[in-house]
Amino acid sequence: MTDTLAAIAPRDHAQLLAQMLPALRQFRGKTMVVKYGGNAMTDPALQQAFAEDIVLLQLAGIQPVVVHGGGPQIEAALKRVGKQGQFIQGMRVTDAETMQIVQWVLAGEVQADIVGRIQQAGGRAVGLTGRDGGLIRAQKLRLVDQNDPSLTHDVGQVGDITAIDISIIQTLQGAGLIPVVSPVGFGPDNESYNINADVVAAGLAVALQAEKLLMLSNIPGVLDKQGQLLTELTPQRIDALVADGTISGGMLPKIAGALDAAKAGVNAVHIIDGRAPHTMLLEVLSGQAHGTMIRAQ
Repeated sequence: MTDTLAAIAPRDHAQLLAQMLPALRQFRGKTMVVKYGGNAMTDPALQQAFAEDIVLLQLAGIQPVVVHGGGPQIEAALKRVGKQGQFIQGMRVTDAETMQIVQWVLAGEVQADIVGRIQQAGGRAVGLTGRDGGLIRAQKLRLVDQNDPSLTHDVGQVGDITAIDISIIQTLQGAGLIPVVSPVGFGPDNESYNINADVVAAGLAVALQAEKLLMLSNIPGVLDKQGQLLTELTPQRIDALVADGTISGGMLPKIAGALDAAKAGVNAVHIIDGRAPHTMLLEVLSGQAHGTMIRAQ
C-alpha cells in the first residue's frame, strides 16, 4: 500500500481522502464482517494488503470481524498424511481424522498467521474458534441433495449452526481488539464440527447486526455463463443460476450464506475479488460498487 500511495501526487492524496469522508461518516462505529479466503490467504503481498486494510478500517472507526477459511492449507495437510479431500455440494466431507487436521490447521496455523500479520500491520487481534466463549453451537449438518430433496448426504463432522453467542466478540470489540474467527463449532456432547466459513461469516454478520458482509473470493464476483460479472443478484436470479448450473460447487454455500444475511437485515452483502490488492478498502470507502451485491428481494 505504501508503494502505491508513494506514486500519487500530494494533491491527489488530499482528493482521495476527501472522497472517503462520506463513507467514514456513514460507517463509523459500525461492524463489518469480512470472510477471508482464497488466493488472498496464500499470496504474501495480498496477505500484507489484507492486514493493512483491516487495520486501516479499524483506525477509521469501523469495527472489523474476520472469519477465515483455509481450504488450500487443509488440502496440503491432508496430502501429507495420505488423505484425499472430498467434497459434496461444496461441503468438505469430514471424518474424525480429517476433523483433527481441520482444527489444527485452522486454529493452529492459519488463524495464528492472520493474527500475527494484523499485529505486524499495527493492529491488535485475537484468534477464536467457535468453542471460545461458547461462540458457535452446532449440530450435524443434514445436507439435502440439490437435485432430489428426498435424499441426504452424510458429510461427517460438518456442522449446521444452531446458536451464536456474540458476547465474547462484543467484549473484544469493546477493548479495541480485532476478532479473527476460525469456523469450528461445538455440539451438545462437546463434539467438534467443521463449519463452512462462508456460513459462519453470514451467521456472525446477522448476529452482530453488521453494516456489511464482505466475502473475498477468487473471482471478481458471480459470473454468468459467458464470464461476465453480475453486479447484483436477487433470490429469483440466484434460483435460476443454481438451476442452470452457473452457481455450483463451493459457490453454493457462499451464495446461500450471503442471501440469508441479506434477508436477515445485513445492510450490504458483497462478493468481491480477493486477488486484487485493497479491493476491500475500495468497496468500503470509495463509494463505488465492486464485485456482486446480493439483494434480499
